[in-house]
Amino acid sequence: MILITGAAGFIGSCLVKEFNDRGREDIICVDRLRSSNKWLNLRGLKYSDFIHADDLLEPEILHSLDVEAIYHLGACSSTTETNVDYLLYNNIEYSKTLIDFATHNEIPICFASSAATYGDGAKGYDDDHSLTPKLLPLNAYGYSKQVVDEWILKREDNPPHWYGVKFFNVYGPNEYHKESMTSVVYKAFEQIKETGTVKLFKSHKDGFEDGEQKRDFVYVKDICRAMIEMIDKKIDSGLYNLGTGEARTFIDLVNATFSALSIESKIEFIDMPQKLRGQYQYYTQANMSKLKKALPDFTFLNLEEAVKDYVVSHLNTDQPYMMAKKYHE
Repeated sequence: MILITGAAGFIGSCLVKEFNDRGREDIICVDRLRSSNKWLNLRGLKYSDFIHADDLLEPEILHSLDVEAIYHLGACSSTTETNVDYLLYNNIEYSKTLIDFATHNEIPICFASSAATYGDGAKGYDDDHSLTPKLLPLNAYGYSKQVVDEWILKREDNPPHWYGVKFFNVYGPNEYHKESMTSVVYKAFEQIKETGTVKLFKSHKDGFEDGEQKRDFVYVKDICRAMIEMIDKKIDSGLYNLGTGEARTFIDLVNATFSALSIESKIEFIDMPQKLRGQYQYYTQANMSKLKKALPDFTFLNLEEAVKDYVVSHLNTDQPYMMAKKYHE
């Protein structure tokens, strides 16, 4: 049995789909659905049970589980969340409890950290453990992930195999419920369909032209494959970047979206909201040497290939959600 928290979310539901494709349906999904459309991410996927996230940590429930692996992806992922008390419980204490459970029961665990821990990037994007305590996140969300990273590194007793994965700019199917937090690919697709023009933020930093801000954009399907391989192949425990290792511009990303639709690019630059300027990252690029050493045969799709797959196979169809193969037979 496999336990996946945040299973109805963006990355979590895609992970369920990846396991389904590998013939696994013995999955316990954990999440909070509330009144959002996240439930649509689970429609068409196969799993054994669903547990509400608020119930999972009840001792009689948690300690009754018999699982072979834990993927802890559930968290408040909003970089603009200001309720720090909520983040302390939901992102920190929840993670600690699951890691303790995995430690006591000798269960491998892969949990979501974030590239937001790197702050403005002044100290680089290196997942070397010796650098972790020096990082200064720019927002409370990043701080909540940093706290867990530092906590597990200080411990002498941990799960037999543990992986804190630092997601960079992930995009792909099943992100549709994230509203303002959806990827630029999704926003670009919607704008192209509505107006034929994509709006990007102007640069407000010397050395960066409009649209030339760079991020390490990584496809969600690659992320899911990587997390499964990390546990399956029992690579060395630790914090790992999950990006492509190649920074690309927002113009590149938007042009790839237009290209996937066979439409000529048309971009308009607009001012960035003042409230975002102090915590905006102009350049991210994951140092992927650690993962490449651990999984030398693993490859990521390049940006153009991945964007095309997202647009052609999902966004520009009548069924944009990830679904088990049996629904397409």
